[in-house]
Amino acid sequence: MKRRILSLVVALLLVLGVLGAIGAVKASQIGAMIEAGESYRPPAIGVTTAPVRTESWDSATTAIGTAVATQSISVAAEVPGTVRTLRFESGETVTRGEVLLTLDDSIERAQLASAVAEVELAQVTLARVESLAGRDAVAQSELDVARARLAQAQASVTALRATIAKRTIRAPFAGRLGIREVDLGEVVQPGAPLVSLQSLDPIYVDFRLPERALSTVTTGNALRATSALFPGEILEGRVETLDTRVDERTRSVLVRAVLPNPDERIRPGMSLDVEAVRPARREVRAIPSSGVIYAPYGDSVFVVRTEGERMTAEQVFVRLGERRGDLVEVIEGLEAGLRIVSTGAFKLQNGVEIREENETAPPEAEVDPRPENR
Repeated sequence: MKRRILSLVVALLLVLGVLGAIGAVKASQIGAMIEAGESYRPPAIGVTTAPVRTESWDSATTAIGTAVATQSISVAAEVPGTVRTLRFESGETVTRGEVLLTLDDSIERAQLASAVAEVELAQVTLARVESLAGRDAVAQSELDVARARLAQAQASVTALRATIAKRTIRAPFAGRLGIREVDLGEVVQPGAPLVSLQSLDPIYVDFRLPERALSTVTTGNALRATSALFPGEILEGRVETLDTRVDERTRSVLVRAVLPNPDERIRPGMSLDVEAVRPARREVRAIPSSGVIYAPYGDSVFVVRTEGERMTAEQVFVRLGERRGDLVEVIEGLEAGLRIVSTGAFKLQNGVEIREENETAPPEAEVDPRPENR
């Protein structure tokens, strides 16, 4: 009995010893893992950086404008008639006074021949009556009647010639024609559109600015315009006039600028991004817009912080201003000389370690970027 109890005690001690050894090993492993976790540093994230630059920008007010022809009409006839000749094609360029089409004027010309004959008869009659009046052979009233009939006949000739002239439709100014809306032999009515005519060089750009711009934008200010159809190209013009009224609903004023358009690429109705440039310049802090994280609760950037050889990214909220090309103005939040993350900010968190990879950076941000077409 005693031997059996002794064997059980020995076996229990052996089991406890084995469990203790296993526990010691596991405790050692867990301790090593904790120590490794405490000393673990995730690898630095590769980003490109750029400095907060001080730039001298001209003062400008931006808006979206609409191109408007300097002169634009729908050519129409003043009198009814049948189209006898067409002397233009859709899209042609015409000069002032150039004949576009003629209407049939055969009836008016016949009436004109009759009216001319009446003038000649009235002249002969007047000459005879004046001769008799010189010898007191006719009454003064007959002389007055003869003179009136001549004047009446001459007025009829003038009216018929004016009517015949209106049957020849001419371009009232030089410009480019639109799509033809009439065919040969068609009977047209007064006021019916025949073809559009627009003067495109130069061309107007109309846009609206808030009423506060009245204190800064004036006639003669330089204007820059760009179009999505011509990327990288800047069109330069000037402000021609400001409307005398402020829209009481929107509190904005209509501004009209003029742009040279020698190749007539800018067509009426096109949308243009415009900048009304004022002579004064101002100093601004600018950063690449690619480094900004836009969010409804506020825009932010990651600033590079250096501690010895270790670089970290700190998120800083900023207030932005005007945008020019690849750059955006920083009104509040950054000082000149700081470095920010220009690309790769979307994968960062506040305080994460970073490393610069500027050798793979895109081209330097510019106010007026003009990349080459390849």
